[in-house]
Amino acid sequence: MSEGNTIFSNIIDGTTPADIVYDGGDTLFFRDIAPKAPVHIVAITKKEISSLDHMTDEDQALLGKLMKDITIVAKQMGLSEGGYRVITNVGNDAGQEVKHLHFHMLGGEPLGPLRCR
Repeated sequence: MSEGNTIFSNIIDGTTPADIVYDGGDTLFFRDIAPKAPVHIVAITKKEISSLDHMTDEDQALLGKLMKDITIVAKQMGLSEGGYRVITNVGNDAGQEVKHLHFHMLGGEPLGPLRCR
């Protein structure tokens, strides 16, 4: 399912450092190294799933937990009151650079309309 060793698998196993803001046991949240907003957190499952297109029926509970953990981290980071955006990219045309399912949490300022171009 995964395309092997990724930067995220290295963060999970501790061989690549990351600014971790929350460890949910089977989920992990860390600051993006190239932030696109004042608060830019990457949310991943520790289980390697390449993208939403590669999730299985068995992954539903884990992805539900990831969504719940996103709300926990949003509150922890002070994003809940003003709002935040959650984005995932699926495949090359969408700009998915790391073949490990991940969500970007963006906030900390008014983000305005989503602009893809």
